[in-house]
Amino acid sequence: MNYLALSRVSMKHLAVLQLMLRSQSVTLAAERLCVSPSSISKTLSQLREILDDELFYREGNQLTPTPYAISLAPAVQDILARVNGLVAQGEFDPQNWVGQFSLSMRASTLELFARQLALLSQSLPSSVEFNIFAKEQLGFDALLRGEVQFLLLPHDITQPPVLHRDLVWQTLVTDELVCLMRRQHPLAQLPLTQERYLSFRHIGIHDRELAEPYFIQHLTHNVHARDVALTVADFGGAAMLCHHTDYLLTCSRRWAQQASQARDLLQQPLPFDYGQVGYSLVWNRNSLKDPALQWLQQELLARLSAETEKTALTGGQDHTSKSGSKNI
Repeated sequence: MNYLALSRVSMKHLAVLQLMLRSQSVTLAAERLCVSPSSISKTLSQLREILDDELFYREGNQLTPTPYAISLAPAVQDILARVNGLVAQGEFDPQNWVGQFSLSMRASTLELFARQLALLSQSLPSSVEFNIFAKEQLGFDALLRGEVQFLLLPHDITQPPVLHRDLVWQTLVTDELVCLMRRQHPLAQLPLTQERYLSFRHIGIHDRELAEPYFIQHLTHNVHARDVALTVADFGGAAMLCHHTDYLLTCSRRWAQQASQARDLLQQPLPFDYGQVGYSLVWNRNSLKDPALQWLQQELLARLSAETEKTALTGGQDHTSKSGSKNI
């Protein structure tokens, strides 16, 4: 172990590096640490010399981390979380805490969990800022770098997530997939068969980070691929397009029951095996060494699971067609 090299790196260096990785802004990092921007720049210069890497380079009006700086993020977050756990005295009290919490999800997922997230935000003191980002903006890479602390997303539970060994997935609730169509659709009065499902064009959803869902692989390998007419960023926009086209949308039943965009669309159960789907909370296992994030994780698991169970019991705003839904 090179103690001489280690003695040159302080907690201030690591704190600045983490805040710069999160904000990519000298000004914002300075505000968080209550120091001047010149102090942040000086610390960065010291780190560049110690680590022999540029760490951040200017790209337009933004500071972009180098690949080496990005690779350091998980280790830096782990070290700071461990030290924070050591210096924290007693149990974590959110009412006396100053800081930021962050969560990332799709807009459609926020619709499903908005009530409990709003209640959680209202329970926090004014000294705590609760940020919710779009998953398209801050996804798994941001979670590993510490830019966001949790992800909340629908996904295919059938396929084990293997994105990174440090990520923990906790399923909040299982769900079902349904096919949405407008009430004037040619299939509206007909039972939905696999042949009919594949005979019409579909709306796809962008997600470059997750594996292709099981039901798409199942159809492609055993029958033929769906004819995807267009792909959009979120289920809300896809549902709006269903109102104006004969395209089909495959989505979460829970979301379809609650979303205003899906109102007046018909639901049909899928006529083939689609595995198991649900909503999960994802976090970096190293981050829970921080008492504040451990508290937030427990709050999210308790509140969001309770909300989905309540939705399951009440049935949400049920716009299901008479043909019913397939149970998992």
